Amino acid sequence: MRLSTSILICLFALQTQSQVLPSIESFGPVFKIKNPDYKTDTSQSFKAVFDVGRAFDDTEKTNKLLESAARFIRLHREAGVPINKIQVALVIHGSAIFDLLNHVDYQSYRISKDPFNPNYELITALAQEGVEIILCGQTASFREIAVTQLHPDVRIALSAMTALVQLQNEGYRLINF
Repeated sequence: MRLSTSILICLFALQTQSQVLPSIESFGPVFKIKNPDYKTDTSQSFKAVFDVGRAFDDTEKTNKLLESAARFIRLHREAGVPINKIQVALVIHGSAIFDLLNHVDYQSYRISKDPFNPNYELITALAQEGVEIILCGQTASFREIAVTQLHPDVRIALSAMTALVQLQNEGYRLINF
């Protein structure tokens, strides 16, 4: 009886969690800069591609490199750049692949006390903002990660190198931390 009750509670929690759409407003601090000397040209387009190739040790916090994409959008929006002039892509490879996994598979690869992938809602929120989330196909193959193990908004490219070059050819500027 207790096991079935626990299962029902977990299923309800998952259903409730999936009904509330996450927002990028919850990710990464953005500070208001009063009268910056170097002014933001709000008439320009801001097309950025983030090269994300690593995960961090703390499995219960979001990957700060993924979070940078949310911060980029928020701070430029708050500076007055029209949303249609902000385009962002993430190209993920290396150990960062594990941060793109569904909740169950995240636990298999990145042992955590929390039963959820802390990056999952962030990825959902970024995708809702139109961010392209692109995974290196070479990394996925090397790490033996199947599409079914990934967040549904992740797209697979031939390679991270291919996606980075292609996006830069389309006018995206590389941001690599």
